[in-house]
Amino acid sequence: MWTRWLRPHPDGDAPDLPLQLTAIILLLRPLDVWWVTGFVLVGAGLSLLFAPVRRTPAIWLALSALIGARIMAVWPLADNHIYLLAYWCMAIGLALATTSEAVALATGSRWLLGAAFALAVVWKGLLSPDYLDGRFFRVTLLTDDRFADAVMLLGNMTADQIREARAYLQPLPAGAELADPAWFGEPVRLKALGFILTWAGFVLEGLVAILCLVPSKRGHLARHAALLLFCLSTYALAPVAGFGWLLAAMGLAQCTREQKALRFAYVVAFFIVLLYAEIPWAGVLLDWTS
Repeated sequence: MWTRWLRPHPDGDAPDLPLQLTAIILLLRPLDVWWVTGFVLVGAGLSLLFAPVRRTPAIWLALSALIGARIMAVWPLADNHIYLLAYWCMAIGLALATTSEAVALATGSRWLLGAAFALAVVWKGLLSPDYLDGRFFRVTLLTDDRFADAVMLLGNMTADQIREARAYLQPLPAGAELADPAWFGEPVRLKALGFILTWAGFVLEGLVAILCLVPSKRGHLARHAALLLFCLSTYALAPVAGFGWLLAAMGLAQCTREQKALRFAYVVAFFIVLLYAEIPWAGVLLDWTS
């Protein structure tokens, strides 16, 4: 029985491409705990290069355990998608140990995505009163340096205005308040940008959750379209490319071999998110339009 977990199934039908993209994710974003990183890089590298390693259940279960160890080592500071990455590696390992690998992999991907997006909707819609009213994005856009170029490009603000806004938002010690605070004057376009980012993301997340958790034969194309749209739009601004790559790999796992156009679309989405992360497109456009 144990040999089933330690070697690839000779007649396995799991698609290679989602597994290869997952290995690339692990190589692109190595885990920052030294006693975990080496094992993960070796395991991911060998999985990318050699099909027998890539299709061995124990390799992916070991990678899942290592990612889990990294989460515990930095608790509670791990990014959200690292948890999903651990679950996804576990799902791959379990799927490869079945006799219907492709079906198990697609099913695991769909349920994991549905659960992740549903929990995001619950958290933002019910448990975070500062999200749906736009405060989260309106503050984050101003206080996070990674959004500065986008705020100047899309929010109609200058660098000096951003500095003034940050000074205004800086919390005072022991709850003190300024007698006459200088309001920096929030531009209408910044409010509109915060509103669009808030509600577009929330609606798309809800749509992906519903389409994953309530599947239908007619709805599978809508599910892929919603997930691809989420990846291509969200990660143009959100500085968490690893999450976008993971969603692309998991969506790809739900495609059959006959769905060549969809598989190509997910691979394209994977690399577009990579370009979002490596090319400061907002800064380039800002320079061109200045």
